[in-house]
Amino acid sequence: MTTTFQTDLTDTTYNGWTNYETWNVSLWIQNDEYLYNCARKCDSYNEFVDYMMFNDGKTPDGVSYTSSELNICELDEMMEDL
Repeated sequence: MTTTFQTDLTDTTYNGWTNYETWNVSLWIQNDEYLYNCARKCDSYNEFVDYMMFNDGKTPDGVSYTSSELNICELDEMMEDL
């Protein structure tokens, strides 16, 4: 019996998202009833942030809703799917 292992990992995403920060913010928006209902009222992620008046707001995991690490395009796509 021969066993092979993948040694060249080219997928650098986090659960299919660009990075941990984008995934975490998306996770909280989609799984917190209040955030989800607020997000459904908005057309874009930036509108959602303005609506929620997040200045230094963070997810319970400590990720800022205004982090420069966020992929806004991915979050906009998520918002469209709500």
